[in-house]
Amino acid sequence: MFREIPVTYFGCTHRAVNPEKTISKVEGKLKFAGVTRIAEITHLDRVGIPVYSAIRPGAAEGAVSIYAGKGATKIQAKASAMMEAFERYSAEFQASDKVNIVSKVYEPGECLDPRSLIIPRRISDPHSEKIEWIPALDAKTDKKQLIPANAVYHPYQPRDGVHLFKSNTNGLASGNVLEEAVFHGLMEVVERDAWSIFEARKKHKKEVICDETQNELIRTLLYKFRKKGVDVKLVDLTADIKITTIAAVADDTVLKDPALLTMGVGTHLDPEIAVIRALTEVAQSRATQIHGTREDTNRAVFMRKAGYERMKRINKHWFGDYKEKIDVSQMENKSTASFKDDLEISLDELIKTGIKEVLYVDITRPEIDIPVVRVIIPGLEVYAVDPERMGKRIMNRDIF
Repeated sequence: MFREIPVTYFGCTHRAVNPEKTISKVEGKLKFAGVTRIAEITHLDRVGIPVYSAIRPGAAEGAVSIYAGKGATKIQAKASAMMEAFERYSAEFQASDKVNIVSKVYEPGECLDPRSLIIPRRISDPHSEKIEWIPALDAKTDKKQLIPANAVYHPYQPRDGVHLFKSNTNGLASGNVLEEAVFHGLMEVVERDAWSIFEARKKHKKEVICDETQNELIRTLLYKFRKKGVDVKLVDLTADIKITTIAAVADDTVLKDPALLTMGVGTHLDPEIAVIRALTEVAQSRATQIHGTREDTNRAVFMRKAGYERMKRINKHWFGDYKEKIDVSQMENKSTASFKDDLEISLDELIKTGIKEVLYVDITRPEIDIPVVRVIIPGLEVYAVDPERMGKRIMNRDIF
């Protein structure tokens, strides 16, 4: 079961130790993960919100090799870039992983039903296919269950089984300790679910304003955007799972560059942390587009061909007017000073909506010894990262 791990850093996000200590602990291990350079790219964008990148030329085929790190402070952004690199390294299939893989047809009771992961329609009957499986732990009960390896490794190419869906990094998270990693992985899976439902339905929610907040990090981030003519709108995407998910959408009214119609999403038990994560992710997205070094920036080419005004019309569910507003200070903060308590609160919120299982796989690599996990929550949506996969929650009109 999870240990009682206190939260001691409450800045840009909640961590077991401050980012200075994280960097001190992991910096010497970067070479083992193939990271050749950590670079600050804050200066590339006039907004001035800290962004760092980690370069890992030896990334596996099918994976990106440059990762961005975000934060309201330089030290947090630098730590974020480093930990992102360790996550990606740890998620790649290694020869030593073969001993954990079982290749066989689905067996009820022993294996997770692969259909609960929202399989693309092209696979008509996953129960009749040979699948590669790996043991996972239930976060609530510690019970072991086999889950598709396809849901754990990225990039993923089966050696002896069917390819169920395109692999991604949803739920992949690192931490100073295992409990911290599991919590942040869980937050990301909830985030992608809420984002997917909104993106599929395009139904307006509430705009989040920050007029009454006393959080200086939020005030500073918003000021930096507005000072440079970048309009930022915050939107409450929280669905039936009552863990706050907030999106930030940015419109550069000075450059009017369609590629800089960017967004970021953050999820946390503390709504103000969700806001900070969304705002720093928007800054990261802007710097990434300007930098032009990420392998996944084909989106920018398409947007520039489409044009600024057309892209705003296409995305009017993000950039349109929101009639309802709520101040972030009025949103309930459910976070505590303990990762164990935060995990239990989060699991309870999921159970309330009928989610029965929260699974995770510890993929920490012994050569670097930095906790990395993959969190999998069967039934939650991933449409925002994989449009081939649309599940029942999107179709359920009772969910927000």
